[in-house]
Amino acid sequence: MKNTIAERIADFLKRYPPFLSLSYAELLEIASEVRILSLEKNKTLFQIGDPCHTDFYVIKDGAVGLSITSDAEETLIDRCAEGDILGLRPFFAKNNYLLTAKAREETIIFAIPILIFQKILLRNEEVLSFLLESFASNTRNPYDKEHKGKLISENVIYSDQQSEIQYFQSIDYSEKPLLATADAIAKDIAQMMTDNNIGSVIIQNNNLPIGIVTDKDLRTKIATGRFPITVEVGKIMVSPVITVPEDLSLAEAQLYMLKYDVDYLCVTLDGTAKSEIKGIISENDLVEAQANNLGVLIKEIKRGHSSKDLKRSREKLSELIESSLANDIPLPQITNIAGEVNMALIKRAIDIAILEMGSPPVRFAWLAIGSQGRKEQLLLTDQDSFLVFEDVANDKYRDVKDYFLKLARRVTTTLNRVGYQSSPEGNIASNILWCNSLSVWISQYGKWINTPGENSDAISRTFFDYEFAYGDIAIEEAITTVIFKDIREKKKFFGYLGNDALKKPPALGFFKQFNVEEDGENKDLFDIKNRALAPLIDAARLLILSQNIKGVNNTYYRFRQLAVSEPKYAELYLECADAFITLSQFRTESGIKNDNNGQYINLEELSKTDKAKLKHTFTVIKEVQDLIKNRFALTYFS
Repeated sequence: MKNTIAERIADFLKRYPPFLSLSYAELLEIASEVRILSLEKNKTLFQIGDPCHTDFYVIKDGAVGLSITSDAEETLIDRCAEGDILGLRPFFAKNNYLLTAKAREETIIFAIPILIFQKILLRNEEVLSFLLESFASNTRNPYDKEHKGKLISENVIYSDQQSEIQYFQSIDYSEKPLLATADAIAKDIAQMMTDNNIGSVIIQNNNLPIGIVTDKDLRTKIATGRFPITVEVGKIMVSPVITVPEDLSLAEAQLYMLKYDVDYLCVTLDGTAKSEIKGIISENDLVEAQANNLGVLIKEIKRGHSSKDLKRSREKLSELIESSLANDIPLPQITNIAGEVNMALIKRAIDIAILEMGSPPVRFAWLAIGSQGRKEQLLLTDQDSFLVFEDVANDKYRDVKDYFLKLARRVTTTLNRVGYQSSPEGNIASNILWCNSLSVWISQYGKWINTPGENSDAISRTFFDYEFAYGDIAIEEAITTVIFKDIREKKKFFGYLGNDALKKPPALGFFKQFNVEEDGENKDLFDIKNRALAPLIDAARLLILSQNIKGVNNTYYRFRQLAVSEPKYAELYLECADAFITLSQFRTESGIKNDNNGQYINLEELSKTDKAKLKHTFTVIKEVQDLIKNRFALTYFS
């Protein structure tokens, strides 16, 4: 019986690459397994962090936007329309989606099962090459000059050009592969692989590759009893081994592994089995080559078992930040990436602690505050946090709090070892003051809001910059609800925050010269954190709270949101956002150069242009401080 629907789908697919390279019989085979999805406008197909689907997608009618969402701002990366493919990540990477796909209008989508398509894919090198290059170079059609550089896959989230360079540069390989002859005994080969912690041995004859034995072969052929442990490896090796030349690119390596369904490639002098062995490429090498891919890095963090593992991941983030700055990637995009990675590190540190201690006695929430809470931590600065657990009966309170204090100490110790030093002010979840029940925390925020400055100091302001990191989101939402209810019309509270914002040490002296440190180890250096960044951070916090705007913590995005909510001052707020990015870039570059937190910068190392840019930010700071002074009826000496 004819399948009319399948024929219609096949007729549609054959008009677009890569399907136009397939036979009609193959198209019908695919089309008979296709699911038809109908998405209403703004309906999400998949979003950042979702596990990869078992399908990839072709748009029949309508349009789908691929975007990044961070705090209050959604950045549209690309718009896919009729005939475009998306959702290719499951073909080429074993991690979650890195972009959100959302219908821009009513849309009909064909969902094509990957398992069905893979069978056909491996028989059609042209189609495989098309999809691989689409994924690697982020193009809707890699052979179409008009669309070159347009993002098609949710491959990376910040740099088309950088990704393309990455995928087509030569891949590093191991130059010391394990070698053996065909008459070697399987038991000895297994011991050799175990001793060297390597999953493969190339079988050679006169240094020419004739086969390969992998840990998979030992599992499927020896462990199952098909062959004895004393068998010669020539009888269990895979032959011929797939050989490649030395200058192989990452994209080509992926192509070979997919085409031949192997996890290892043997590198030879001329790329054939008739020339000497030079090394080996493993699937792990491909993962390492993509280590600056956000999804790969976060997956690595989730697999970490110790502070040593997490520290290694944090070092990779530092490398990613440095390379991104060198490639002129916009700082807000770098900050988004760093914020997600930092949160993943916190989450994993908590996971590890819970695995060691056992399940928590009640629900709780771990909240990051300060620069982590604002997702502004590019460098290895302090860790600030607090912990909230749900209310319990009085007779259980002490034991429950004791558990969470012990948990917090484990977590903060792990993060210390990763490189995040504890807050010098003691604003950390392992502090007995900052590990409490929900009711205690609600009472504490009430005191800060209703009697600001009493029995507290200015440090309390940082507790209004928090980001949910782990646990039960409902607990964080309960605190947020109470805060935004209590702060309405609280002139005294806003006056306190406003005065605090105006009291920061001035950046310029009487004669418009930079105010630098006069003594100590930072003598003659400029404190960019306290004299320039802090006034903007404080101003953004005060203004966003006074507007009763929830869920926007990052200083840059706070000013961007304020520009929307107060069009009258939009120009000033946007200038503040730009100034914050400029100052953050100065601090980050200084921190990377000097291997520190970047708080103090050497003005002598700045060009005349950079000094002018720096001074311009002070003008913007003065203008927003004047706005605060007038709006909240303050003086600089209040």
